[in-house]
Amino acid sequence: MAAELINPNPILHERKLTVRTKPTQRPEDLGIGGREPIDALEIFDHIRDINDPEHPYTLEQLNVVSEEMIDVDDARGRVSVQFTPTVAHCSMATLIGLSLRVKLLRSLPPRFKVDIKLSPGSHSSEAAVNKQLSDKERVAAALENPNLLAMVNKCLGAAATAMQPAGEAATAS
Repeated sequence: MAAELINPNPILHERKLTVRTKPTQRPEDLGIGGREPIDALEIFDHIRDINDPEHPYTLEQLNVVSEEMIDVDDARGRVSVQFTPTVAHCSMATLIGLSLRVKLLRSLPPRFKVDIKLSPGSHSSEAAVNKQLSDKERVAAALENPNLLAMVNKCLGAAATAMQPAGEAATAS
């Protein structure tokens, strides 16, 4: 018997065209240590194609993530992502948040602290989900569960399984 979908008819959105124009870098344009700063568009490019755990669509197509909900402070090494589930009672919200966290921990330099939260007012259990997603020990324990890690890797796509062991991703924040 197939599981019943929480949101059987989600609204789909077009993939946003994002074009980054890279002017010739001058040394004075580079960030601290002579490196190119990371911005919200780069973070969005990392997370936009994460698959929804329930539907055959990406988080961008379902409007769960958007560039406007990402805040980056490159100088302080902080990234904050807010996401909006398609329904207020989404039982997959924690898995989506965990997938976002793992993708960014695997993609960003270790100097970044990553904060993942639900958009204010977007979920009936917002405080509980945010507490789980911000608790380093809970995230690490979740990623030690092979079944949960397999679900996260499925959301991230086939390339995710070869990128980095879960223990390293969990300790990076």
